[in-house]
Amino acid sequence: MYYYPLQPPYLLLVIGFFIALTSGVALSGTLKLIVQKWQKNSTESPKSNSSLRQLFVPFLGITIGVCLFLSSGLAIFGFPSFLALAVGLPISLLTCLLVWLQLGSMLTFAERQGMRSLDLDSLQ
Repeated sequence: MYYYPLQPPYLLLVIGFFIALTSGVALSGTLKLIVQKWQKNSTESPKSNSSLRQLFVPFLGITIGVCLFLSSGLAIFGFPSFLALAVGLPISLLTCLLVWLQLGSMLTFAERQGMRSLDLDSLQ
């Protein structure tokens, strides 16, 4: 006997994807502006903490969108709503936390070593 939800949350799935996608575009644009500012003011030392503060709101939007998308997807595949949220929330929060820490370390590394140190094509 299979469990099929009467009204699967397809709309929440699309909304979560839309939130994550638009926040990702905003994060990309903000990162480009930060790098352009770093190149323009190369004599001054950039502050990675202020850069991370500028990136926090778009990244929070990505986190919320991914959590909503993952939880809705699990609910569509037959998980009860509470269990879908109990599984989707920790997975998405942990993944986004690890990505946030990696982004911060990459910005700090680029601040110290310069942007050319991140160019992997030049290592050949």
